[in-house]
Amino acid sequence: MASLISEFGYWVTSIAIISSVFCAGAWGQPSEKTSAFFIFGDSTVDPGNNNYINTIPENRADYKPYGQNGFFDQPTGRFCEGRIIVDFIAEYANLPLIPPFFQPSADFINGVNFASGGAGILSETNQGLVIDLQTQLKNFEEVQKSLTEKLGDEEAKELISEAVYFISIGSNDYMGGYLGSPKMRELYHPEAYVGMVIGNLTRAIQVLYEKGGRKFGFLSLSPLGCLPALRALNPKASEGGCLEEACALALAHNNALSAVLRSLEHTMKGFMYSNSNFYNWLNDRINNPSKYDFKDGVNACCGAGPYGGVFSCGGTKKVTEYELCENPDEYIWWDSFHPTERIHEQFAKGLWDGPPFSVGPYNLQELFWSKEKKRMTIADIVDDPDNPIAG
Repeated sequence: MASLISEFGYWVTSIAIISSVFCAGAWGQPSEKTSAFFIFGDSTVDPGNNNYINTIPENRADYKPYGQNGFFDQPTGRFCEGRIIVDFIAEYANLPLIPPFFQPSADFINGVNFASGGAGILSETNQGLVIDLQTQLKNFEEVQKSLTEKLGDEEAKELISEAVYFISIGSNDYMGGYLGSPKMRELYHPEAYVGMVIGNLTRAIQVLYEKGGRKFGFLSLSPLGCLPALRALNPKASEGGCLEEACALALAHNNALSAVLRSLEHTMKGFMYSNSNFYNWLNDRINNPSKYDFKDGVNACCGAGPYGGVFSCGGTKKVTEYELCENPDEYIWWDSFHPTERIHEQFAKGLWDGPPFSVGPYNLQELFWSKEKKRMTIADIVDDPDNPIAG
């Protein structure tokens, strides 16, 4: 009887040790300072950089009803009625809102957002009207120099190496840069064009890696043909169908990016990344809105014409008339191209602490709190020869 009690006590102690390791380490948020956050991309993550450049009204969102839900005092330049995905990620990481690069007197110690509405991976996409990815990388160099001057070389290098780099870009290369460009469609078959876009994105990742970046997060492309603007362009629009050509390009891009990331993980020491299938995730909500407590997965809350697909939200563009829904929380789409705050929040949460089968090989929480440590499993703990409960 005594031996049974002793053995039972041993296993209780073992389980307690394992539990304490997991609660304090792998799944908890340590008390140490979190990583900085650097963001590159297009309108999906632009917090207002385009407010400071000379561009067309379609590439700006610094007017009502953008930002109408009251979180911000006024429109900020975010293409949403409220916050966007990187705002929620910053909150989960215990960071303040990450400032746009062009914001006067911004403090970059917690990170910088370089994104620009309308930007593409290719410099030719909306050239002269946006801050393309190559220019965003040059702006990062300026921030890197500024941090070195402020913190010193060693501390700045540590901040850069521990930072998380979030990239959300590519949609404009396919919607305007390819489908909207007869010249590009004549020069490139779809496969060749996707290869060119992915090649340029891969080089951008390598540049950030060479500058010290090690931890990367990616927002893959959505089903582009199902955006209200492109759905309205579909010859079968009366049937409510998505523009399949655009969807096919998005899928090809996502598949190619996944392959590239797996390759980089093996060829670049210390490279860690978080990626997920945003295409299927959003497509399920578009097709089954009620399943996720939405009422409409097809029409834009703010816009005009079929599906709200005429990009007139705010009345500042060529078409000035627009309709505005009463409750954006019931909609997948805020305007003709961009999702509502609820979608931004839900996907941010999924990327932050989603399980391995939906986000991988790391989720963003693991990237922000890690010091280049791999995900720990119970087997790792039990098999560790230095562990008192192993063997």
